[in-house]
Amino acid sequence: MILVDAVIGVASLLIGHAVTGARYDHLPELLPLVLAAALVWPMSIAMNRGYLRHNIGVGSDEMQATARAGIAVIVLAAVVAELREAHGVLGMVLVAVPAGIVITVIARFAARKVLHHRQRAGRNVKAALLIGHTGSVHSLSEVLQREAHAGLRMVGVCVPAEEVPLARDLGLPVFGDLDQAARLARDLDCEAVAVTTGEQTSRDYLRRLAWSLEGARIELLVHPGLVEVAGPRMHIRPHVGLPLLKIEQPHFTGWRRLIKRGADLIMTGVGLLIISPLMIVLALAIKLSDRGPIFFRQTRVGLDGSTFTMWKFRSMHVDAEERLAALRASHPEVGLMFKLHDDPRITRVGRFLRRYSLDELPQLFNVLTGSMSLVGPRPPLQSEVDAYEHHAHRRLLVTPGLTGLWQVSGRSLLSWEETVRLDLRYVENWTLTLDLLILWKTFFAVLAKRGAF
Repeated sequence: MILVDAVIGVASLLIGHAVTGARYDHLPELLPLVLAAALVWPMSIAMNRGYLRHNIGVGSDEMQATARAGIAVIVLAAVVAELREAHGVLGMVLVAVPAGIVITVIARFAARKVLHHRQRAGRNVKAALLIGHTGSVHSLSEVLQREAHAGLRMVGVCVPAEEVPLARDLGLPVFGDLDQAARLARDLDCEAVAVTTGEQTSRDYLRRLAWSLEGARIELLVHPGLVEVAGPRMHIRPHVGLPLLKIEQPHFTGWRRLIKRGADLIMTGVGLLIISPLMIVLALAIKLSDRGPIFFRQTRVGLDGSTFTMWKFRSMHVDAEERLAALRASHPEVGLMFKLHDDPRITRVGRFLRRYSLDELPQLFNVLTGSMSLVGPRPPLQSEVDAYEHHAHRRLLVTPGLTGLWQVSGRSLLSWEETVRLDLRYVENWTLTLDLLILWKTFFAVLAKRGAF
């Protein structure tokens, strides 16, 4: 990545030179600037913690480091330009830095995809020993198996001595009890130990474990027991000499909601202007296919339990609703969110629309009216809301979205429980950065067609 960033630094400078028409036409004049770009850009990213191993491939820290590096380079260029009266350099940098940020983010996104592919194949992962209560360790092991791109591979577990038979009955590879964990981590050549919270892994145990691992180059990871709370809401705060993990309350009102609404209006308005010809073509295709209505309207539940009419391009035959009861009776295993891979009610045009999620484009008009947002929880039916467990009603604290974590994580391939879990994670941890990340991932999820039926 350092080498790639050095090349990007040079390429961005040349873009700035070409755009601004700066007077550095001779190689001896331009060469020092090129060499400086090759050094300064990766050095600035490094100073903003963009090459830390635990940040590579996960989270948004390495992307944020790129933005901070860009600001630092502009400030440095402004100082140098003022001292040396080289204002042409500053103009070049003001063009080069935004270009560099965009290209670097794209390069890192591509590198992340390559890394995740390798991790799913079992390469570039850390061997980890899981420690804690059997139930918690079992849940964590399932998450690691399901999300291989987390970069951890379970090699074994350590549980309380009295729970060893239960853990083995669950199929967990038990190597010992909690007191043997540090020695086993060394013997198994583990690069990390992951400790789940519980009475058996209290503060004293964690402290002794940390002491035992000193000098072993083994990373100590602690599962806080707050699976759906992360990022900006979690802070370490010292209270009376005791470090405590402070969890801030989620915010669903105020300026954050105004910013989200403003972003929805701007992006949706621009998007509709661009794709309006495509929508006209799709509308004609639907109408000509069976002479039925172009749009499908359905009542959904939105913010705070209010209802609204959601618009979609019609992808099913006109008698689809009448045939639903019979299909439910013949497929009782499908569950609350009724989705069939080969639903006989879908038209030929509708199958194409669903494959690329084009049937959802009219929901952009719902976004304009405010009944939906570009990003948010999946808009549920009233029958689904009536069957909610108590905690699932938190999905209604924010405006439902055209896309969301459920869309970029598998869509119809997800179980009902997994869909609810992802929606709740979004509600608990919403930020504008998260919205932009989901929109970015939605583009690739649509192209991949995974879970689209």
